Amino acid sequence: MSDQPGRQRYLTVVEVAEIMRVSKMTVYRLLHSGEMPGVRVGRSFRVPADALEHYLATSIQPVVVDAATDEADRRSS
Repeated sequence: MSDQPGRQRYLTVVEVAEIMRVSKMTVYRLLHSGEMPGVRVGRSFRVPADALEHYLATSIQPVVVDAATDEADRRSS
């Protein structure tokens, strides 16, 4: 499939899992729960590339590390 303007690119579950560096089951859970939109094609799912980009952009949560807790964790290791 070429990257023509106006044409939506769809990814397989395996491709999404590789991009996100998660298992296929994690992708299936996201699809079934509705957290990530997808299209069912027969018995397979396809994820619009735009939807994956949006999901990744909106699901990033900053990790706040408390310096005191971090130091205590290092000492106990």
